Amino acid sequence: MKLERIYLRTKIYYGENSLEHLAAITGKRIWIICDRFLIENGSIRKVLEVIDNSNEVKLFNGVLPDTPLTVIGKGVAIFKQFRPEVMIAFGGGSAIDTAKGILYFAREMKIAAGVPLIAIPTTSGTGSEVTAATVVVDHETKKKHIFFDDSIYPDEAILDAKLTLSLPPEITANTGMDVMTHAMEAYVAKGSSVYTDAMAEKAVELIMRSLLQCYRHGGDEQARVEMLLASSLAGIAFSIAGLGMSHSIAHQVGGTFHIAHGLANALLLNEVILFNSLDDRVAAKYAQMAYRTGMVERSADPKLAVAVLLACITSLKKLMNMPLTLSECGVSQENFDQYVHYVAQNAVQDGCTPMNPRGITEQDVETLLKKIH
Repeated sequence: MKLERIYLRTKIYYGENSLEHLAAITGKRIWIICDRFLIENGSIRKVLEVIDNSNEVKLFNGVLPDTPLTVIGKGVAIFKQFRPEVMIAFGGGSAIDTAKGILYFAREMKIAAGVPLIAIPTTSGTGSEVTAATVVVDHETKKKHIFFDDSIYPDEAILDAKLTLSLPPEITANTGMDVMTHAMEAYVAKGSSVYTDAMAEKAVELIMRSLLQCYRHGGDEQARVEMLLASSLAGIAFSIAGLGMSHSIAHQVGGTFHIAHGLANALLLNEVILFNSLDDRVAAKYAQMAYRTGMVERSADPKLAVAVLLACITSLKKLMNMPLTLSECGVSQENFDQYVHYVAQNAVQDGCTPMNPRGITEQDVETLLKKIH
């Protein structure tokens, strides 16, 4: 057995009154990264109320979906001026990715040594609060870039389910399917191990039990707790094991056609599982997921187990009224034909591609995209 390295850096606080952990910070310059909506709807007050008055607090509300490089640049300039001693990322994946991107470049400029990052997610989706990954978009080229660096692991993550209770059903569905994709890709990624398998399996078990309940009954706090835990478990799993071609393609589909990341993954996941299952070893691994999460009896044939897994994923998407094709998302045939080769080129070059269990070519990606259009 080859030497393996499992690295868990982020301290996780979850459960009742987990936000109270912030009260321990005193006498610091605190910079909170969030989007304008969380300020306008008053959610930010839940964070500000527990921060001690001895701190100087500054808000950055310039977060935008699909974290543009331009926003990162503005953030670094403000960082240099304010010189925060603590950073808090409050919001969905874009807020946390923005904070990570700013902190990464600030550290590269030698102006952020020793500045801790606390991530407080308000969605159950990206798992960014526990990963060494961040995604940014160059809107000029319509290309998403993902990069991994141990320096951008959040130092602490606070998981408070109350912050997710008001998530609209559509966002609950999209972010929840992002969690499913994280778990499924980590499970078969080249870097998977018994540790990441255990986390991915538990994440899928929690998703199958709680995601639809969150979609239908958003105020169910226990279901929201389980989805937050599923998100963080899947996040840890993929940060160690890697991701795969669903994310490689979803990054470019999102950047090119402006489709929400979780929805893009939901559109792709079944076809990616089918593509990877052409390798019998990978198919057997998918079958194990179906066995271990109770989707099918362990005595079932592996091919049947994979078919049941795919049926469960499809049923979940349909029950949450999710689009199943790019055309349903408003991507016209003309627009698709114009960019399909460009998306395929960028997907093959994406940072997630090397960890996919099967090699992929531009033609493979184009074929898959045509199937979901």
